[in-house]
Amino acid sequence: MKKLSVLIAVIALAVFMLSACAPAATPEPSPVPPTSAPATDVPTPEVPTATGEPAWTAPEGSALIAVLVEAAPVLDGSADDASWTDAPELTISVSGVYNNFGTDAKLKAVYTTDSVYFLLTYADPTMSFFRSPWQKQEDGTWKQVKDPDDKGGDNNLYYEDKFSIIWNINDSIQNFNTAGCFTACHAGENSDVKPFGNKYTASEGEFGDIWHWKSIRNVGQMDDQYLDWTRFDAEKAKEAGRKSDAKDSGGYADNFATMPDPADATKTVPDKSKPGFTSPNIDLTTGAPGYILDSEKVALDQATLDAMPVGSYIPAIIKSPFVGDRGDISAAWQWADGVWTIEFGRKLDTGSQTDVQFTDLSAQYHFGVAVFENAQVRHAFESGVSFLVFKP
Repeated sequence: MKKLSVLIAVIALAVFMLSACAPAATPEPSPVPPTSAPATDVPTPEVPTATGEPAWTAPEGSALIAVLVEAAPVLDGSADDASWTDAPELTISVSGVYNNFGTDAKLKAVYTTDSVYFLLTYADPTMSFFRSPWQKQEDGTWKQVKDPDDKGGDNNLYYEDKFSIIWNINDSIQNFNTAGCFTACHAGENSDVKPFGNKYTASEGEFGDIWHWKSIRNVGQMDDQYLDWTRFDAEKAKEAGRKSDAKDSGGYADNFATMPDPADATKTVPDKSKPGFTSPNIDLTTGAPGYILDSEKVALDQATLDAMPVGSYIPAIIKSPFVGDRGDISAAWQWADGVWTIEFGRKLDTGSQTDVQFTDLSAQYHFGVAVFENAQVRHAFESGVSFLVFKP
């Protein structure tokens, strides 16, 4: 029995030793993950733009594109402000009936959070400042230099340079957005007193905003006017539908002397036979600069007038800046080497019912352009219409 126990122990020990020396068992392989689908089968998501909206594109047609700038340009008539650098230029050809004058009006526009600004350049061979000045005659009297063919309001010889823009207010003028200013021009009416015709809209409720730059009569501004449906009346409405915005003070006036009112000696009335004022800055040999600032005017007495040489010129206009609605548009200008450079601007929203309001920056604002070369009313004009848009 003892021998059997020893034998079993020896066998168990041998089995244990053999197990320890045997090679390790091969582990079960890990499950293999399924093969990914080919890349061509996986949909590619769209990548949004930086703003999440489509890129802005300019509309087709004669669009003046205003670009957003951080700082407003300095209005000095030099056009060298950095604000204008990235603004696209729109060229508008204008031509007319007087002296076959035509030119290319080149416009740029920029805007800030509250205002819009414009730069206009156009070729003009002469800077016209000789606007019917007073001239001393051989007999010592004074007369204004006149266009002999002027039948009233139609001076085409001794005048100033001007330009104007008419805007369609709230798209109220029917057909303006396709035909432009032609919708309001009525040539040939009452030709016995106004050979150049009238300007007015067709129906009640149609309003246009007129920005009228006058090189001699304006002071750091454009004349803010408007257009409505009023017809010509020799007594009540000589200008038909063309009117001026309201003002509190300022503006321009004829340079007349005064005399006692024959009907009331305590009052005075204009004496239209001679000038009433001069200025230290006037060149008597040429009449330049063509105007007298109200802040610099000096009253003339008869002795001073008598002492002036025959042939002397004195401007016929006294001016100061408009105060009020009519003075909303700031401007500055220079003429050099046969080119006018004019910078101007105003608030996007002036709050005036006779102004176009640029309150919807996604809208199109239609306008027409006219240029006056030494002419009171006969102007070169745009054939068609342009429109302003604001680039975000």
